[in-house]
Order: sequence, then structure tokens, then C-alpha cells
Amino acid sequence: MNQCPVKFSSVLRLLGSALLIPGLALASPFAYVPNEKSGTVSVIDVANDSVVTDIKAGSKPRGLAIAGNRLYVSDQPANALVVIDLASRKPSGTVALGESPEGVSASAAGDWIVAASEVSNAVSFIDVATGKKAFSVTTEGKNPEHAVFSPDGKLLLVSAEEADSVDVVDVAQRKQVASIKVGMRPRGIAFRPDGAVAYVACELASTVYAIDVPGRKVIKEIKAGNFSNGVTMAPDGKRVYVSNGKDGSVSVIDTAGNAVVATIPVGKRPWNMAITPDGSKLYVANGRSNSVSVIDTASNTVSKEISVGEMPWGVVIQ
Repeated sequence: MNQCPVKFSSVLRLLGSALLIPGLALASPFAYVPNEKSGTVSVIDVANDSVVTDIKAGSKPRGLAIAGNRLYVSDQPANALVVIDLASRKPSGTVALGESPEGVSASAAGDWIVAASEVSNAVSFIDVATGKKAFSVTTEGKNPEHAVFSPDGKLLLVSAEEADSVDVVDVAQRKQVASIKVGMRPRGIAFRPDGAVAYVACELASTVYAIDVPGRKVIKEIKAGNFSNGVTMAPDGKRVYVSNGKDGSVSVIDTAGNAVVATIPVGKRPWNMAITPDGSKLYVANGRSNSVSVIDTASNTVSKEISVGEMPWGVVIQ
């Protein structure tokens, strides 16, 4: 009987030691922020909204996505993806891409990573199982920036800077199968969880386009702030958030009525964003403020401003 307290305390000591090991940390999600000019990815502990470390990630990291325990970050000058092991928080390799890669995303199943390459005018598909580029798809839109999977992983919507449409790629067929006309310079894309509707922000039009995905047509044009660009969907699909680059704000759109219900001031040149799995906090990368604004989604107010590296491009959370 007198041995039980000793054994229990030993277990507590072991657990306490484990909390100090990054790969074994028992904590809330982390937010990862690529800093273009610093060549780093800032790691933010979502529990206390503080930067815990910075990871070297090439010379100009931009788009990023997570699959399994790896973070994939596009490095524009190197024309490659930098692969970061999240347990050790160190780069573990690279994957060659097309010229000038930017947006990166992962399929919900975690089997594919895609990267949009502007100069190559194509989207590269990386097989997560092999860690190698499997194929690429050329798109009609010039200078593709974002490529985002539908929730079921069957389609990919691709936006391009020099276009007024969104390209639709059939993943199984490995080719573009349609194009949906929107406004000038489409940027961020987010799907509703059921995949039936997608929202695309068009920067020069300062408008968000709600797209009927099966019907491949626009069903609503929603006026946002000046130079709308980044788009993030709430996990429950009830709200979609849009960053407005010139205004330094985030528009909150109610997806039931497809109307703006709130506008939240953030930092300078807000760009891409990410929301926590429970939907309680939205993290906004402010490119010219070198910061990340944390938005309390219940009150639609900024709860904290976090300093990161130079020119943060976006955020991904896991």
C-alpha cells in the first residue's frame, strides 16, 4: 500500500518531463505563420497566444498546409516545398515544384498536398505517402495563387491573379474540367463543410462570390471591404471570414443569408487566415504590421495582437 504514492508521483514526474518535449506536448493546437521576408515559420501556442519558436523555412516561405505530422511550406525562390517535421520542428526535406509556388493546401483525407505555381501556370500534386510530386495540372487562369480541395477531395478550385474566373480541376481525371466566371483577380477560396457552396474573394472587385459548386455558377455577389483576398470558413459553416487588404479589416459573412453581418478592424494588409478547430478564434496574418490578429469569433473583436516575423503571409492551425 505504501508503494502506491511513490509510483503515482513517478508517473507525474514522467508526464511533467513529457510536456517539455515538443513532439510529446499535451497542449492545445498550434498556429503556424510563414514570414516571407524573415524566411521563417512562427509557431504560436493557441492556448496562450504567444510565439514559442521560429522554424527556418527557406528564403521566402508563403503558402503552407499540414498533412499528418508534417508541415509543407512553399519556398518561392527555390521553386520547392520545404517539408517540416512537426515533432522535431525542423526541416526534413524538400519537394521540387513548378516556378514561383505560392498557395498550398491539403486534402481532408491527408493523401494529397497541392501547390499553385504562378509562373508555371500549373498546380502540382504531391503524394503524401511517397513524399514525391505525382503529377501537375495546367490551368487556364494565369498566375494561379490558391488551389483548394472540396471537402470530399474530388474537386480542386484554383484562383489566379490574372483572371476573372475560377478553374475547376477533377482530381480523379487529373485535368481542368470547367471554369466559373467571377470578378477580377480571384484570391482566397473556402468551401462550406457540405461542399455545396464555395466562397471566392476577388481582390479588384472587392467582392465575394458565393458559388453553387454542383451547378458551377455564381449564386450571390457579396460586397466586402477594399481588396478582399483571404477567405476562411467556420467549422460549422455558419460564418465565412474575408480579409480586406486595403481597409485593414475582416468582413464576417452569415452564410444563411449571404450577407456581411460584422466588420472587424485588424492590422495592416491582412492576408490569409485560419480558424481554430472549435471555431472560437480566428488568426489573421497582417503582412505590413508583422503581426497576427486574434479574433474572438463570439464577440467579433480582436483579443490579442501577436508580433511575428516580417511580412506574414498566412496561417494554418493544427
